[in-house]
Amino acid sequence: MLTVVSLPPPSPEDERTHRMLPELLATRRRLRARKRLIPHAGPVEAEQNSGTGKTGTLRAAIFGVNDGLVSNAALIMGFAGADQPRTVILLAGIAGLLAGAFSMAAGEYVSMRVQREVLERMLHLEAHELGTDPDGERVELAGIYERKGVPPEMADALARELSKDPVTALDTHAREELGIDPDEGLGSPLGAAGSSFVTFAAGALVPLIPFVVVEGASAVILSAIVTGLALLGVGALTARLTGRSALAAGFRMLAIGASAATVTYLIGVALGVSVVG
Repeated sequence: MLTVVSLPPPSPEDERTHRMLPELLATRRRLRARKRLIPHAGPVEAEQNSGTGKTGTLRAAIFGVNDGLVSNAALIMGFAGADQPRTVILLAGIAGLLAGAFSMAAGEYVSMRVQREVLERMLHLEAHELGTDPDGERVELAGIYERKGVPPEMADALARELSKDPVTALDTHAREELGIDPDEGLGSPLGAAGSSFVTFAAGALVPLIPFVVVEGASAVILSAIVTGLALLGVGALTARLTGRSALAAGFRMLAIGASAATVTYLIGVALGVSVVG
């Protein structure tokens, strides 16, 4: 929830961002207007979007697992194609799992941290505008509602009512003017990093497990089978996000992952590097 706090004066960087804000928002509105959906009749599957949530947790989990599956399967198959011993393949798989998981977590943390700081700065500037020129901001909010089709008198009355409380005013401007959800839209850098690490590691572990149990051609075949089944399942799960056929999505994911693994396997065969010592 938003809380009212005293804010420090804007820095020179804040002032530059403030001058650029109208242009950035105008660009955002133009991009949104290019492909705008309108209400239309048709069947609605209630369960289609269940579990996705505003924060995209399901989406992040699905693609984290998929990244781990494809990247580590390709790495392992490359070493298997080069006819390396099981110990070398296991070492490569574990290294790929850890390197990929830490890399994904670090990248997700930095990305989410920067995004959060940018959004917090925009909220900070909007809070200054509301404190410095409340009447101008109220007129601006009324204009937003008018552009959405609200009659001018009603838009002005609505803007006046929403502007009475500072917390409500900032929350409303954040959502209507900046397109930010102050409650859930900022995201958690640590949460995103942890989720990326766990899901990538889970996916990367699948093609590696058969080499722990068996070795040689049997391990390669078993790894390919379990990885293929996992890719089919992950692809089918993406259908919950897209609303498309689960079967088609599953086979599409399988084709992409199998292509990557096959290419690296053939490269490994072509190189045929042997381990010395």
